[in-house]
Amino acid sequence: MTKPKASLLIPVENQVRELDAKLLLACVAAKRGLTAIIGPKRLVESRAASYPRSIYLAKSVLHGHRKFLRLACKLGHKVVAWDEDALVHLPPEIYFSRRLSAASLACVSHLFAWGEDNAALWRRYPELPPDLPIHVTGNPRGDLLRKEMRGYYQAAVEKLRDTYGDFILINTNFNHVNAYTPDRNLFQPSDQNGEPPIFGRAARGMPRTYAEGLRDHKKATFEHFLELIPALEKAFPDHRIVVRPHQVEDQGVYHQIATSCRRVHVINKGYVVPWLIASQVLIHNGCTTSVEAFGLGIPVVSYRATVNPAYDEGFYRLPNGLSHSCFDFAELEDTLRKILKGEPVDGLDKNRRTLFTRYLAAQEGDLACERMVDVLAQEAADLDRSPKPPLGGRLAGWYKVTKRRLRQPSILDDNPGHTALKYQRRKHPEVLIDDLRSRIVRFQERLGHDGHIRVQQIYPQIFRIGG
Repeated sequence: MTKPKASLLIPVENQVRELDAKLLLACVAAKRGLTAIIGPKRLVESRAASYPRSIYLAKSVLHGHRKFLRLACKLGHKVVAWDEDALVHLPPEIYFSRRLSAASLACVSHLFAWGEDNAALWRRYPELPPDLPIHVTGNPRGDLLRKEMRGYYQAAVEKLRDTYGDFILINTNFNHVNAYTPDRNLFQPSDQNGEPPIFGRAARGMPRTYAEGLRDHKKATFEHFLELIPALEKAFPDHRIVVRPHQVEDQGVYHQIATSCRRVHVINKGYVVPWLIASQVLIHNGCTTSVEAFGLGIPVVSYRATVNPAYDEGFYRLPNGLSHSCFDFAELEDTLRKILKGEPVDGLDKNRRTLFTRYLAAQEGDLACERMVDVLAQEAADLDRSPKPPLGGRLAGWYKVTKRRLRQPSILDDNPGHTALKYQRRKHPEVLIDDLRSRIVRFQERLGHDGHIRVQQIYPQIFRIGG
């Protein structure tokens, strides 16, 4: 009987942000003879005991992930990882406490960095295992910004332009102070009268003074953006204004503004890349989307009516460094008029491209996916040749993973925690196999790959690609 070859286990947590990039990785892997198993993170993990020995691609190495990563290793899987949120990151000490865990890293055999900045950040972590390889590969999401891949979104771009015409895109990221549930803000009101506000989820790992300063800065900026939206509609009558709130934001305040406007649309659907390509210009403040817009060649403006160097030149150094900063509405209006007319805008940093490539590798030459697959193919070959872990560990891992899976249906939709089914469905709605096949065919066209890639549903919402 032929021994099953190692697969790639590719979990998707935030479907809108991650699915296309990870499908691209699966297509590149299939070309190299590697099979990928892809689906919602929670569901892929729940079936970890059902797969042949495989390579699990962790999207982060948080302390809360350590238990599953240990179980994966007990089952004989290998773990490689990147950090989905390391592109625009907090200061090192805060980043380390929020995003890295010595216990989780102990389970990892390779790290994939977005760029040199990400790699340098990781190397500063005091508890980084000394022999853990860090590969500066770039990220699959970065591949979607490259010229040869943009045609993948052509139909979506044309549909957006037909629907909205010429539009200015505003991306907001005020989830720290305008989250859709109060516990997700930096602070939530105290239950006791006169007591200071208590930490919310967004403040996890932050010193209180840093969190309070960030809250004040974000609240002030938030208020300026609420004033900005109707002012832009009035100043640019030939353009529509599309507001795209952060996924975790409470969108109600934006919809309220839109009701008193004629050309303001509040929409948070689909991946951001086609929206960026279809727009004339992006306005933001400290948003990762500015990095994607810059990579796509879309004009980027940071509206900074409130300034705080501690955050603007720290946390938001990259988004601000890639943007033209405007410090009041008059400056913003003048800058936008020049951009919309195709006129040059003075004052842009000539070193922006250098900054961009330091943070995001693989914008030329081999794709990030190809660089990753070079490592993954070798890791899969080594895994196929290596002995299985001890039977006792495999049985213990099987028992614990199976127990977790069997308990999942009892979780109620109204549970406010991250494990709530309602929350999971919000981040990863149902995917149909025909949709996956269509996306893969389009990727193959962009990659110039011949041949058919097999797509098979093996469990609800979990698919095998290739093989």
